[in-house]
Amino acid sequence: MSTALLFSGQGSQYSGMGKAMYEADPAAYEDIFSTGGDILGFDIKKAMFEGTPEELAQTSVSQPAIFTMSLMCAKKFLNEGNGFSAVAGHSLGEYAALVMSEAVDTETGYMLIKHRAACMDKAAKKNGGKMAAVIGLEASVIEAACKEVSDGGDYVVPVNYNTKVQTVIAGSEAGIEKAGVLLKEKGAKRVLPLAVAAAFHSEYMKEAGLEFAELIKDIKIGAPKKAFYSNVMGAQLTDFSEIHDLLSRHIFSPVRFTSELDAMQSAGIDRFVECGPGKALTGMVKKTLENVEAEAMDA
Repeated sequence: MSTALLFSGQGSQYSGMGKAMYEADPAAYEDIFSTGGDILGFDIKKAMFEGTPEELAQTSVSQPAIFTMSLMCAKKFLNEGNGFSAVAGHSLGEYAALVMSEAVDTETGYMLIKHRAACMDKAAKKNGGKMAAVIGLEASVIEAACKEVSDGGDYVVPVNYNTKVQTVIAGSEAGIEKAGVLLKEKGAKRVLPLAVAAAFHSEYMKEAGLEFAELIKDIKIGAPKKAFYSNVMGAQLTDFSEIHDLLSRHIFSPVRFTSELDAMQSAGIDRFVECGPGKALTGMVKKTLENVEAEAMDA
């Protein structure tokens, strides 16, 4: 079988994540925590193992915590004698994918995450915004409804293409509310508000992306040694010459996860292993693709 590692995004964090994995084999993961603590300037292990849900929900904590858990899961996967040929992340997960593809080392990965989290936290506090998951409608219908609402003056756009029948929208509070009404009229089974601090992957995050670009412009990012699939492209990224610009745009561009999954299956990948807290991506794979295996390391 051809295996891809998938890395979790923001919102997957939970109190105590990684603790059981660490306690089963502390020596395997101590270098990750040591590197993370040095770069971040706080005890990421304590934040993960002892942090409250409210503390972990802070962008400056949740992003490095999820990144750390993702690296732990990937290391566990490799230590069990497994291999892989491709990587992909859901939003934040792209940074663990960069590390595991060897485009950057762990230290550089933490530097990128530190800058990203700070920029996004700043923009979130300034601009706010809302997000909601739309269940039971095709993406094209959601796109048309969002355009109709936005053309009427209330900003809302699709931002996370999670499965064939689940898409997350983001925008202003009024935009989300009006889109929700319209989408239910068009047959949506549910429109579920998400407990997030901002309208991530939308224009509300553009200034974060531009600030991030300036902070990372001198950080070296090499070519990956594994096939790397991009949220922005919705396909394999083969030209890394503009990776800094792509990572900047990634902050305020849609996550085309379903397109990535389709592209990976077309490339012959038939096993997907989720590395990170929870099993959300495993569920997305099972709802999107047929004739593949999907499993989570945080089982």
